[in-house]
Amino acid sequence: MAGRAAGKFMPGLKAGIIALALGGAIAGSMTVPAVAEVPAAFRQAVAEAASQSEALASFYRENGYEAIWTGQDQASRLRRSALLTAMGETAAHGLPDRSGEVNRLLQQMRDAQTIRDFGEVEVALSQALVNYATDLQTGILQPQRIDDGIVRKKHSVDAKEFLFGIRDNQPFAFMRSLVPTSSQYRALQREKLRLEKLIAAGGWGPTVNAKKLEPGDEGAAVVALRNRLMAMGYLGRSASGRYDAAMERAVQAFQSDHGLAVDGVAGAGTLAEVNRPASDRLKSILVAMERERWLTPDRGERHVLVNLADFSAQIIDDGDVTFETRSVIGKNTHDRRSPEFSDEMEHMVINPSWYVPRSIITKEYLPKLRNNPNAVGHIEITDRRGRVVNRSSADFSQYTARNFPYAMRQPPSRSNALGLVKFMFPNKYNIYLHDTPQKSLFGREVRAFSHGCIRLAEPFEFAYALLARQTEDPKAFFHRILNSGKETKVVLEKKVPVHLIYRTAIVSSLGHAEFRRDVYGRDAKIWAALERAGVVLPSVQG
Repeated sequence: MAGRAAGKFMPGLKAGIIALALGGAIAGSMTVPAVAEVPAAFRQAVAEAASQSEALASFYRENGYEAIWTGQDQASRLRRSALLTAMGETAAHGLPDRSGEVNRLLQQMRDAQTIRDFGEVEVALSQALVNYATDLQTGILQPQRIDDGIVRKKHSVDAKEFLFGIRDNQPFAFMRSLVPTSSQYRALQREKLRLEKLIAAGGWGPTVNAKKLEPGDEGAAVVALRNRLMAMGYLGRSASGRYDAAMERAVQAFQSDHGLAVDGVAGAGTLAEVNRPASDRLKSILVAMERERWLTPDRGERHVLVNLADFSAQIIDDGDVTFETRSVIGKNTHDRRSPEFSDEMEHMVINPSWYVPRSIITKEYLPKLRNNPNAVGHIEITDRRGRVVNRSSADFSQYTARNFPYAMRQPPSRSNALGLVKFMFPNKYNIYLHDTPQKSLFGREVRAFSHGCIRLAEPFEFAYALLARQTEDPKAFFHRILNSGKETKVVLEKKVPVHLIYRTAIVSSLGHAEFRRDVYGRDAKIWAALERAGVVLPSVQG
């Protein structure tokens, strides 16, 4: 009976699958019996094919091993069409082209002859949906394999929910709902399209051949700069061959949008950024889209966002920036670069002690103590019981980085390395936000000087903003504790998510793209990995 049923069932089913997948009509008139005529064989085939994936196996168990793709009903046809259409449009998201996979699925449909074949087609389409949706929502790369400073864990997705979603919703609408919903992702996607059109049209034109240009200059290099700024949208139409006030304003706007010192002079750093081809900016956009997919969509109604590449720290409330300050990040050496991860801020410490990290003790302070036991005299040396060590009776020359038995602490003071306040989101990387007595560093263009923690230019104001939700007069509350001189822990009544990110491409709230230097070289590594994964740029670059 099973064989006779299969003989009647398969041709009609196969014709229906291929007809919809190819967008053509079913040739000839065929009678398609209901799938219920062969439930056992088909369901067994689905169960076996889905057994390699716990998520697929669980879904089909809960779904009674019923088909969601290979049926002859209109819903099944729409699911197939919606999936294959979406898979054909991955380039819009800066993802690898999936046309080869689509062609393999279509061929698998054409070649299906037995009930087992159709069970395998059913599961193959489900797996294709899970793969597509997972890549779109969490990215195609594993962050920690790119660079050891990218310690971010991608947010998890429920593969089974994708299958219930396509089953229970209008298929095309459901596929659209899989696209990341953050405003930044959508803005990056629009900028991607703009740059692709620009590149296809020839880019921004000839580069500027000069070492430095400034107001009052004239000549061919000034004309090249003028044309480049016009093409980029920073300067209106002009025939001037002089570095005039309009060009100075345009250079200042460009500098502001690229994280450069805003002085209106096109020096070596500014010209290097002006001369970057549009294809480089497109790479930054594609990398930023992948990074955006890594970051959890649930970032917190209120959260702290630190963009390492921008040397900035922000407080975001309901999607709006309510506080922003400059920051100093880790020095660009292997053991000091600030890592990328997310955690939750739990408390702040006013008048903090600085408990010197072991790495700093052994690498920086121990060599000095060996030569002079009174070196770094502003730091207390304590034993395991917390007792202060008498330097005059200690023989530091006998110790190495491996057996040095002491801890080191700098008591609270205005000269403390952490300044007068630190903000804690306890993590295994020992990273936090804090004040600093080295205020002059915030005037630098590139601010990578710390041992890894994030220094804030306006830490008091940052504290006021955090405390405003739990005290009526946050400034008075803060300074009452500060003036006591006592080390005091202040718990945040509601934990605040903290996201340390690294974005060289940002789209402002006004929809204007801004770019930053790849100070740690991480984006270059990500782009190389994306290329290896199959992401491509337009062939014409400029």
